[in-house]
Amino acid sequence: MYVLKFRHATAAVAAALLSVSPAFSFSFSPSTTSLNHQLARPRVIANHGSYKKSSSLFMSDTAVVADNDKDPPLFEGPLKGITRDYKMRLPLYKSDIKDGLNTQCLAATCFLFFACLSPAIGFGSLFGAVTNGAIGTMEMVSSTAMCGFIYALTSAQPLTIIGSTGPVLAFVATLVQLADKMGLPFLPLYAWTGIWTSGILFLSSITSASNLVKYLTRFTDEIFSTLISFIFVVEAVQNIGRSFTNPASTFTKGLLTLIVAVSTYVTANTLRGLRNTVYFTEGVRKNISNFGPTIGVLAGVLIANSAKVAQGAAATLPSLAIPPTFATTSGRPWLVPLMDLPVWARWGAFLPALMATVLLFLDQNITVRLVNNPQYKMEKGRRKNNMLDGMHADMLIISILTFITSCIGLPWLVAATVRSISHVRALSIFDSAGKLKSTIEQRITGLSIHTLIGACVLFDKPRAILTQIPKSVLMGLFLFLGTSALPGNEMWERMKELFKDPKIAPKERWSKVPSKVTMLFTAIQMGCLGAMVYVKESPIGVLFPVVIAMLAPLRFWLEKSGVVKKEYMDILDEE
Repeated sequence: MYVLKFRHATAAVAAALLSVSPAFSFSFSPSTTSLNHQLARPRVIANHGSYKKSSSLFMSDTAVVADNDKDPPLFEGPLKGITRDYKMRLPLYKSDIKDGLNTQCLAATCFLFFACLSPAIGFGSLFGAVTNGAIGTMEMVSSTAMCGFIYALTSAQPLTIIGSTGPVLAFVATLVQLADKMGLPFLPLYAWTGIWTSGILFLSSITSASNLVKYLTRFTDEIFSTLISFIFVVEAVQNIGRSFTNPASTFTKGLLTLIVAVSTYVTANTLRGLRNTVYFTEGVRKNISNFGPTIGVLAGVLIANSAKVAQGAAATLPSLAIPPTFATTSGRPWLVPLMDLPVWARWGAFLPALMATVLLFLDQNITVRLVNNPQYKMEKGRRKNNMLDGMHADMLIISILTFITSCIGLPWLVAATVRSISHVRALSIFDSAGKLKSTIEQRITGLSIHTLIGACVLFDKPRAILTQIPKSVLMGLFLFLGTSALPGNEMWERMKELFKDPKIAPKERWSKVPSKVTMLFTAIQMGCLGAMVYVKESPIGVLFPVVIAMLAPLRFWLEKSGVVKKEYMDILDEE
C-alpha cells in the first residue's frame, strides 16, 4: 500500500512538473523571462559602521558568462550551471570574509544563533518521537552545526540558512511506518532512501534542473512564505497554550510562560523598529535595532530567572533539553549499517526517494528564490535581477550533504525559509527614510552561527548555559521570527487590506486593479494556503510537495482561463 502511495504521488508530481513546461510559455511573463542579464555594479556595503565601495566586487573577466542576455533552457549541459555560479561567486570570496567583520553581522550572529538552535532542538525531539530514538535531538543539532557550516563555507548564496522543516519530518514519519509495515530496519531504509535522493539531486544540479524554478512566480513565493510564517506563529501559540492545559503545569507557570514569551516578542519587535523612529542618534538607533532580538532573549531570561528566585519551584519553567554528552540518542554507532537492508529493498528505496527528491528540491529552490529576490538588492555573483544564479551550485552542496547525513543517520537539511529571510533582513541596510538600500553579503555570520551551535554539541559549558534558558523565551522568539517575515509579503498586505477603509488607506502598487479582482486573487491564495496546511497536518502529509508543485500550473490556469485577466495578473503577480 505504501509503495503504491509513493508511486501514485510520484506520478502526480511528474504531471505537475510537466504542466509547467513550455506548453504554458506563451502566457508566462514574469521578469525572469526577460531579464537584462548584465553583471551588477559594485554596491555600497557596511564595514564597521561606515559605507564604502568594495573593490573586490568588480567582476573579473572569468566571472563573465556568455549569453547573459539569453533566457537559460530548462536543462543545460553537464556542470554548466554549477560552473557559471562558482565563476561568478568565487572571485568574491575574500570580500565575503572581509564584509562580515562589523557590528551588524555580530548582531545578526547572536540573533540567528538562537533562531537556528531552538528549531533544531524542537525538531530533534519530534524526530526522536517518530523514529523511536533512532534520530533525536543530538543528531539534529549535530546535523545543523555540521551541514550549516559546510553550506556557509561552500555555497554560492551563503545568506541562505539550512535546517529541518515540517514536511521533511512528515516524510520521515511515513518512512518509519513503511519500514514497520514491511518488516525492514528503519535506519538502513532511511539511509538508502537518502542515498538515492542525493543521487537524483546531484543529477539535477549538474543538469541545471533548478532552472525549472523560473516558472514559479510571486504567486507561489507569497503562499509558501506565508505558510512558513504561519507555522512558526502557530507553533509558538500552541506551546504557550499547552502550559495552561498540561496537567504537569500550573496556572502560575502558564501565566509566567505567557508573560515571558510576550515580553521577549515585544522587546525584540520594539527595539528592531527603533531604526525608524526619531529617538537617539542614528548610530545608537542602528545598533540597538540590530541587537533587538538578542536583547529580547536576554530580557525574557531575566524575567524568568527573577520569578524563579522570588517564587522558587512554583515559578520554575521548563528549559531547553540538550543531551549531556556527545553521542547518538539511542547509543547506536554513528555509521548506519547499510548492508542490513535486503538487496531488493535497497533498489526499492528508489520509490520513496522520488518523493523525497521533490520535497527537498522544492523546499531548497523556493527558499533560495525568496532570498534572491531583487527587493533585497543583492549583487554579489549575480546578474541583475536574476533569481536563479547560485541555485545549481547550492543544489550540488545539498546533494552532497544529503549523502553524508544519510550514511551517518542524521536528518536531511534544506534551505529554511523563515530563518533565511530573517538572516537576510538582519543584514539589510536602510537609508534615513527607512527604505532598504542594500544587504551585507558575506559568509561570516553563517560560519559563526553554526560554529556556536557546534560548540553546544561538543563542549559541556555551553550546553550547561543553554539549559538555563526557558522554552518560553524561545517561543517569544518564534513569534518574532514568524511575524517579522511577513512585512513585504504582498499576499499578507492584501489580506490586511480587506479590513481597511479604502477611502483613507494609502494607495498600493496593485491599486490599479479592480478591488473585486484583487479580493478574488487574494482569496485564491488564501485557499491554497489552507489546502497546504490541511495536507501538511493530515495523514497524507507526505504529499505536501505535490501541492506546492501544483501552485505554478494553477497560476497559469488562472490567467489562461480568464479568471484573472492578463493585464491584472501582470500587476498582481509582478516580480
